[in-house]
Amino acid sequence: MSSYESFASVYDMFMDNVDYDAWCRYLTGLLGKFGVQDGLVCELGCGTGNMTERLDEAGYDMIGIDSSADMLDIAAEKKIADGRDILYLNQDMRAFELYGTVRAIVSVCDSMNYILTEEDLLKVFRLANNYLDPGGVLIFDMNTAGKYAGIGDSTIAENREGGSFIWENSWDPEKQINEYDLTLFIPEEDSGLYRRYHEIHRQRAYRVTDIRRLIEKAGMIFEGAYEAFTDHAPTDRSERICFVAGEHGKKLTEEEN
Repeated sequence: MSSYESFASVYDMFMDNVDYDAWCRYLTGLLGKFGVQDGLVCELGCGTGNMTERLDEAGYDMIGIDSSADMLDIAAEKKIADGRDILYLNQDMRAFELYGTVRAIVSVCDSMNYILTEEDLLKVFRLANNYLDPGGVLIFDMNTAGKYAGIGDSTIAENREGGSFIWENSWDPEKQINEYDLTLFIPEEDSGLYRRYHEIHRQRAYRVTDIRRLIEKAGMIFEGAYEAFTDHAPTDRSERICFVAGEHGKKLTEEEN
């Protein structure tokens, strides 16, 4: 889970092709559909806070959790610059702790694919159920095996003024593990020299049926799966799937009803 350490400083630059505004509109639409129009929301795997900030702007009170202190440093800089009241916590999502319950827990940009075993994914779902308000929801997306197979064994390279990277990808269909070996070249201030960094990232693909089984084993309600950014059921061609799970086990008060 300790990824994005050296990559943190250039993460936003290389992710500038992601339409976070449209993604946030889709996410807030789903939150509203399941009754979460406002209140306290926790984002797991928040990274540099791109979605956290947008959800805060949309009117939610935000908590962001990430295992990378370097990513959270950047998120904190944005929070200060934008004058936002966001709580960031440096925690592993497999063992996260909150001070109380929240109305929703969200996780975007395939952060959940970094959970490599069913046992650990079950821990995340159980913790989510524990920390959700009665009737709260967990919403997250995952890359599919089809997406990883499409990338396959390949090399991707990109050069920018602020840094360059070489991404060597490999896909193991038997283990359902996608691994990318990432080499970064980031310029040092003033010297004109580039420092080389190296990281290895691993993600796992899960079938919808397995996710549903784990959600229900965690005591939650499986509310549905959608092809990402749509309200349609996923197909064999879907590259990203959005899942919704409902809290189960806590009782609503008369006021909450």
